[in-house]
Amino acid sequence: MSLNEAERRRTSEELRRNAELTGLTHAAMAADLGFTSDHLHGLLELSGSQNPVDVWMVRDYLEQAVRDAGREPESFTVLTPQSRRMARMWFRLRPAPRHVFAA
Repeated sequence: MSLNEAERRRTSEELRRNAELTGLTHAAMAADLGFTSDHLHGLLELSGSQNPVDVWMVRDYLEQAVRDAGREPESFTVLTPQSRRMARMWFRLRPAPRHVFAA
């Protein structure tokens, strides 16, 4: 599964907006995901060649973190449930970790 330039741009915008909605720092998100800050930045920007498994994990992590922060996540227009079914045929997707928000 590969995204064209318009899909990459749109997905990057959706990932970045959801990252903002979490209220978390990039360092906290990177730590939760087990990524370096640079790797997370590359995933959010969809710059260069990114591992689709990592992109899906970031997407799922952000969606859950936004909900856990008490907000409504931005909808994903490319990384949809139908796209996930197709991605599962090509990749071994991993479950996303969950950020623990202090009460």
